[in-house]
Amino acid sequence: MIARFALATALAAVATPLAAQDTDAEDPYIWLEEIQGERALEQVDEWNAETEAVLTIQPEYPVAKAWAKQILDDTRQIAMPSAIYGDQVTNLWRDAENPRGIWRITSLESYRAGNPEWRTLIDVDQLGRDEGESYVWHGANCLAPDYERCLVSISPGGTDADIVREFDLNTGEFVEGGFTLPQAKSNVAWFDRDTLFVGTDEGEGSLTDSGYPRLVKLWQRGTEFAQARQIAEGEQADVSTSGFSVLDGDTRWRFVNRSPSFWTNRFELVREDGSTVAVPLPEDAEFEAVLNGQVIAKLNSPLGNERPGALLAWPLADIMRGSAPAPVAVFRPSESQAIEEVASSESKLWVKVLDDVSGKLIELTPGAGGWTQREIALPANSTIQIAETSGKGDTAFVTVESMLSPPTLYAVSSEGEPVAVASEPAQFDASKFEVVQKFATSKDGTQVPYYLVRPKGAEGPLPTLIHAYGGFRAAQTPKYLTAEPYRSGPLSLFWLESGNAYVLANIRGGGEYGPRWHEDALREKRQNSFDDFHAVADDLVAQNLTTPGRIAASGRSNGGVLVGAVANQRPDLYGAFISGSPLIDMRRYNKLLAGASWMAEYGNPDVPEDWAFMREWSPYQNMRDVPGYPAAFYYLSTLDDRVHPGHARKAAAKHEAFGQTFYYHEYREGGHSVGADHEEDAKRAALLLAFLNREIGSEADTQ
Repeated sequence: MIARFALATALAAVATPLAAQDTDAEDPYIWLEEIQGERALEQVDEWNAETEAVLTIQPEYPVAKAWAKQILDDTRQIAMPSAIYGDQVTNLWRDAENPRGIWRITSLESYRAGNPEWRTLIDVDQLGRDEGESYVWHGANCLAPDYERCLVSISPGGTDADIVREFDLNTGEFVEGGFTLPQAKSNVAWFDRDTLFVGTDEGEGSLTDSGYPRLVKLWQRGTEFAQARQIAEGEQADVSTSGFSVLDGDTRWRFVNRSPSFWTNRFELVREDGSTVAVPLPEDAEFEAVLNGQVIAKLNSPLGNERPGALLAWPLADIMRGSAPAPVAVFRPSESQAIEEVASSESKLWVKVLDDVSGKLIELTPGAGGWTQREIALPANSTIQIAETSGKGDTAFVTVESMLSPPTLYAVSSEGEPVAVASEPAQFDASKFEVVQKFATSKDGTQVPYYLVRPKGAEGPLPTLIHAYGGFRAAQTPKYLTAEPYRSGPLSLFWLESGNAYVLANIRGGGEYGPRWHEDALREKRQNSFDDFHAVADDLVAQNLTTPGRIAASGRSNGGVLVGAVANQRPDLYGAFISGSPLIDMRRYNKLLAGASWMAEYGNPDVPEDWAFMREWSPYQNMRDVPGYPAAFYYLSTLDDRVHPGHARKAAAKHEAFGQTFYYHEYREGGHSVGADHEEDAKRAALLLAFLNREIGSEADTQ
């Protein structure tokens, strides 16, 4: 889509140059922040229509859409465990006939044997039809140890705000007169069978500046919520406050957590009477699990002689009595390792470790002499994820995959070898491609790993798509190419099948090497993340694997900051970028929806010292009317109540005013994940492929 000038009238009334917008008064596009504003939605509809008019007529579009839908709806997919409830397993199943999903249950025995006999609990599509809503499943929390009663969360349109209802797992029905909460960004958990921890929107003063619950109350069955007793509260500037419980053997440990910032938490144990006692975890430690009467947490800063990244354990009984016991070491990762996932079963702790971004699974066992460890024999050089663990018995279900090998689900027990339970079928001929891990040298000398996939035997430079995230301690691990990280399935596969190259870059800001990798891109160090991305692109050019102008940058959410910044900084290097559900205007992000919760990551733009460094890389403020600016594609959802749609809308308006090439696609629902079902995901994958081919692929030469 070549930029048009539909906003000329609005621009004519603005005297301030577009590139100088540091205050709200200088921004001519504030009106696009009206999420459901008539004028804003008219503009969205116009951009959507223009994008579809250009891309849906490309010859690859119908083929890619049909193929993507076939892959996403494949009934041979693994029925991943949503949760293990005693001797039963639940799963949410989505396919062509059930686009929103069926929540169902089977016995653990039949599931492990690979022959589950499913019983439907909730048909999400049918529930939506019955109630006249477009429901999206948000999960269930069933009360241990009998797992009879569950708190089910469903979201109209896929927003983070959801509806909570009590459900009876035995009868398969919602509980008449049971616990229910209207749509809100609530924090709800079981205290006991007849009592809930609840934090929700109660009107003025009940939410933080980030839009999450500030208060925690105990709500007794059979009473009005107005009678619920408050047991904890946070401050207005906090991110949120919540309550939860963990069953450890026969003991139920209850907690409340106040989060002053995105990266800090203050935990307290809750007694039966609702009174609390502080848990002496460092504020920046991550609460991971409770096992054998101990709370296990991961350090993010030094504690005594323990380095960041280590797992430590504190005895809860001593804490409940009011003492402050010294922690004991559970696991210490090496310099090349990072702990990415931790889960507990009945008597074991399961730890997924990244070692130079490859996965390993460690089983840890508490004992009188300390913690013993065993590395599980799983395929090397793979991505491993802990899917679920059993509350009774010691079984972990884990998936193993790589870019060229589809996922296999293994049942890993404390005795014997891992057993393959299910595998997804191959969706493409992997022999046509090759994957290699490389390292680029960033501006400050840091070695940045990345995975490069190319058609086997290809010589010389190829158009290349680079995807990265670079924030919030979230590591980017290589997954099967039909599920790479676009929320649209197989884009990277389609791009490779077209004869191009794909890169997954492990830039700083993520958790690939533990806390230090994240901290090196926090706040005033954010430029390191962008420099890492540039380094990967430059490294590919230096090896004659691609050429400037034939590189597309891709990122979602926080990745919107990334791709917007790198496009502004190096328009000579990139020919296009894909920006999904993006953060872009960092001057106003803390005033939009959940934005205030991320100030510990980026900085507070209302503090002059913070804005001084944020101003250097904020994508919106640094957009320029320069020749050869990379073509942009923004995809998002109107109902995203996490990252405001105004970010992408305002960026698109600037591109239009500058006469720059941009494409725009905003679904009406779907929330932060954008697509509400496989049909929408398949369409987006096809649109993105057509965009890449048109702008940096071989077809771009003929445009």
